[in-house]
Amino acid sequence: MPVRVTLDALIIAKGLKARDLAAEVGLSETQLSLFRSGKVKGIRFRTLARLCAALDCKPGDLLDYAFDAEDLNAPDEAD
Repeated sequence: MPVRVTLDALIIAKGLKARDLAAEVGLSETQLSLFRSGKVKGIRFRTLARLCAALDCKPGDLLDYAFDAEDLNAPDEAD
């Protein structure tokens, strides 16, 4: 998928530990790890807002997108 999670780079840039960030945001370390690896299908806006508040960033700082024309033709995944 062309949407990538860039949270690791931000954690490193801020000099934080993932376990400390998870505790501050109210996530388990496992949940944060799954998000960091991109192995989740979605994230709640409230969780995204908490991450942004804790990291003093914007959502676009946590995600990246590489254009792929096929994204316009691909059917949405069923939940």
